[in-house]
Amino acid sequence: MCGIVGYVGSRPATAIVIDGLQHLEYRGYDSAGIAVLQDGAIHVRRDAGKLSNLIKLLAQQPIDGHLALGHTRWATHGKPNQQNAHPHSDASGEIVVVQNGIVENYRELRESLQAEGIDFRSETDTEVIVHLLALNYSAAGGLAEAVRKTLGYLKGPSAIVAMTSREPDRLVAARLGNAGGVAIGLGSGETFVASDIPAILEHTRRMIFLEDGQYAVITPAGAQIATLDGQPVAAEIHDIPWNPVSAAKGEYRHFMQKEIFEQARSITDTMRGRVDFDSGEMILEQLRLSRERARSFDRIVTVACGTSAYAGLVGEFLLEHIARIPTDVDYASEFRYRDPIIDERTLLLAITQSGETVDTLAAVEEARNKGAFVVSIVNAIGSQAARISDGVITMRCGPEIGVASTKAFTASVVDQYLLALALAQARDSIGPAHRRRLVDDLAHLPRLMGQVLDQSPAGNAVYLDLAERFHGYRNFLFLGRGINYPIALEGALKLKEISYIHAEGYPAGEMKHGPIALIDREMPVVAIAVQDSVYDKMISQIEQVKARHGIVIAIATEGDDFIASKADHVITVPKAPSLLTPVLSVLPLQRLAYEIAVWRGADVDQPRNLAKSVTVE
Repeated sequence: MCGIVGYVGSRPATAIVIDGLQHLEYRGYDSAGIAVLQDGAIHVRRDAGKLSNLIKLLAQQPIDGHLALGHTRWATHGKPNQQNAHPHSDASGEIVVVQNGIVENYRELRESLQAEGIDFRSETDTEVIVHLLALNYSAAGGLAEAVRKTLGYLKGPSAIVAMTSREPDRLVAARLGNAGGVAIGLGSGETFVASDIPAILEHTRRMIFLEDGQYAVITPAGAQIATLDGQPVAAEIHDIPWNPVSAAKGEYRHFMQKEIFEQARSITDTMRGRVDFDSGEMILEQLRLSRERARSFDRIVTVACGTSAYAGLVGEFLLEHIARIPTDVDYASEFRYRDPIIDERTLLLAITQSGETVDTLAAVEEARNKGAFVVSIVNAIGSQAARISDGVITMRCGPEIGVASTKAFTASVVDQYLLALALAQARDSIGPAHRRRLVDDLAHLPRLMGQVLDQSPAGNAVYLDLAERFHGYRNFLFLGRGINYPIALEGALKLKEISYIHAEGYPAGEMKHGPIALIDREMPVVAIAVQDSVYDKMISQIEQVKARHGIVIAIATEGDDFIASKADHVITVPKAPSLLTPVLSVLPLQRLAYEIAVWRGADVDQPRNLAKSVTVE
């Protein structure tokens, strides 16, 4: 949600900023704008809708210079229109600002500013920031000090970047709370700022990440970092290893399609260097968990949102079965509102692809305040979640551009498998021979995934045929049991996210307690019925659906001829150990959702109303 890109240097800035914003389109937005310092004055261009609208406007009314600031906005306060788009200017037009986050006390601030005679030209909460900057500028003695003073008035998380025509060689960025990332890219005689790494990665890999309560003065020479109380900070410079080419679609029609087929590789990457396949030992150096602390835990609580929450539900089975530690999974958005019972004997596991999801960060803070040991599973290097956790496991997926998560889901499931093995190793929960068997199972997973991700004409045909048959249906039911119940939830989420078809996931045993009333010829049922300990139970559920004239699409184990006599359509996955079947069974559901969405003409990579990184409550 919301993208920020800024540039100061010697090159023409407009193209750099627009290109950066295009790299952030995956975050979701409904308007876009840019401010450029040209001939001593700031010129602003803004428009509602896609970034292409802004690009057309710039073609008609071009602006360029060596200092620029751009933004893509996802509406929170005020309609998604040109008037409310960022950047916002003060009355003089000499100061502009962009913001990610929410000013929770904006009503009081707005009323106070209006009482001083200031006219507002938008419905946004952001506009109060630029007017406060203007009021503070002269007394503060410069933009940096004005930003620092202004943030003292704000309540709620905010990431802001500001510029003024009075200081043509600088941008000032600041971060207050968990409003999303601020990455500063260091070049040669030029400096960049962005809300996410992909926006500026093609220009530099040397980056600084602002922490909560810090601000930066950004000039062509680099960046000076300080805390909001004025204390200088010697910020760490990170060397980002991602290749810019990995963000290109290449031969694929959509980023989501590309990311689906990258999963065998991303799983290999997430295991690389972390598993000794000879001894069965885990090497998770960033976990920073001593043997003594690992033995002190009497429970694990996982907090996450959306797809990550469903990954956590799979992890609940893994952590309890392998590490033998009781595990509960909470929606991060609800966690802190029930006064959770957490103490120093709790391991709090946060799963967040972006590492900036505000609900998850708030849950982490709640747990930290109560003494829990916090481990985060994240994909974004340098993210807030990673920085405030005691231990980290990175997904190593590379950029995931499609809003609907795919490779981050499977990577986070496998990372929980690694965490479970590491805890079991430290706690002696299972013997070395058992651990080696589990590690050996894991070694075969990328190959098995590759079989499911077959892109041959025959491999694609089953999904294309099903998409043609079912793209016009309005409702789907997904059923699973045991460790594959969360996969039913995830499969339903993928379908509704990108195709806009109503879909619900249920534990199969609950079908007869309500949903069975919906079964008819117009309600296709997707049943995850791989050959595991609950296979017979799933067959029983399929028979109940068929007895009511329902249509069944089964996800089944290769070689299972019996299920073909029960289901209308069958998609097979290779036989695998039960703990790893979710990683395989989710892949056909991702492919099916994708092909149905494409058939329906939906915007697969940027589904309506959704954002990749949700940085407001």
